[in-house]
Amino acid sequence: MNAPWNPRSGGVGSRDPFTAFVCDDETADAIKPVAAELGWQAEKVNKGGLRNAVQTLSVSSSPHVLLVDLSEAGDPLNDINALAEVCEPGTIVIACGTINDVRLYRDLVASGIQDYLLKPLSADALREAFMQAQMILQGPKHHEVESNDAPHVAIAVVGVRGGVGASTLATSIAWLTADQGRSTALLDLDIQFGTGALAFDLEPGRGLTDALENPSRIDGLFIERAMVRVSDKLSVLSAEAPINQPLLTDGAALYQLEEEMRGSFETVVLDLPRTMAVQHPHLIGDVNTVVLVTEQTLAATRDTIRVLGFLKANAPQARVIVVANRVSSAPPPEVSRKDFEASIERKIDAVLPLDSKQAVAAAKQGKALAALSGSGKLSSGFKTLMAQLAGDAVTEEAEALSLMGKVRSLLPAKGAAKASGKK
Repeated sequence: MNAPWNPRSGGVGSRDPFTAFVCDDETADAIKPVAAELGWQAEKVNKGGLRNAVQTLSVSSSPHVLLVDLSEAGDPLNDINALAEVCEPGTIVIACGTINDVRLYRDLVASGIQDYLLKPLSADALREAFMQAQMILQGPKHHEVESNDAPHVAIAVVGVRGGVGASTLATSIAWLTADQGRSTALLDLDIQFGTGALAFDLEPGRGLTDALENPSRIDGLFIERAMVRVSDKLSVLSAEAPINQPLLTDGAALYQLEEEMRGSFETVVLDLPRTMAVQHPHLIGDVNTVVLVTEQTLAATRDTIRVLGFLKANAPQARVIVVANRVSSAPPPEVSRKDFEASIERKIDAVLPLDSKQAVAAAKQGKALAALSGSGKLSSGFKTLMAQLAGDAVTEEAEALSLMGKVRSLLPAKGAAKASGKK
């Protein structure tokens, strides 16, 4: 639903412009005159609600604009996902129902529908929704307006130990990247206990678990439906899979999911648990950057050394940025910065001070910590980190120019060549 338009999925003549599936006569009577104003056939308003819509569209082409009545749906959010299974790319779905709940509205819109209208339906609300749908159909398509020149960047955030704040940092990096205008996806690979969606006060949905259970379904359209939208530029894919039935995967589905997301977003931020990275090292085989999150303790020092060795062997292409997180001045860290850097044999790239007040506020408000960091030391730490990450957003053209520069540096200058010739 609301997927990027695919001209191969059917021409204008092969799909109806409009179809509705409603539960009662009052709703049908409200829709028909407004549909007629737009030149749509009143006969396309059918009875049966969402259930009939799923049954009908499973054996016939989807219309360009589809209105479904959720009044008789026991679980509207899960039921709308069943509709997504039978809708063709390019279908714009408008839902209506009797439940007046902001969270339901947000969840439905995040699942891919264009709008949710509260019953009883008014002519003005219907007219506005239909006109908006027509504007989307007639306007530039997603694949036309998205720049192909934008560099695609994959960032893996790995904590050297549990509890160092890697997930908190991953959500902040994703939010800051999206705030800079880049289309960004946050992929939380803690399948049972992921907090990617929770950090933004969102329901994670079943997209990630469905991908692991049915890898063959993973494609661009699946990504469009599965992602939970935080803003126009930021989407999240997270999970809260049952802990009594651990998902068994060889990592192939996760790698395929990562690859598809790279094709759909300019930046992909992986919240990658260290155990997942160790079990499936191919997940970091193509990332541009690894943000290694640590703390200045003896145990974290040891684990930082071990993880750095692992990354050197399994992700030699990636630039590693070491971030010391939740650093407190009173009391001082267990291991001083000087001793820590001497032990890991490299510098700490960014330091994020402990700010419990801001962390609590971010959790209560369902926002990324970076969104509330203000202008103090924590904000300065995030700016330092983002400046480090910005160095990875290099286009292929810039990389080529850099390579040409290196080649030229190995060649003799023109003046030298001429002088050599005279001799």
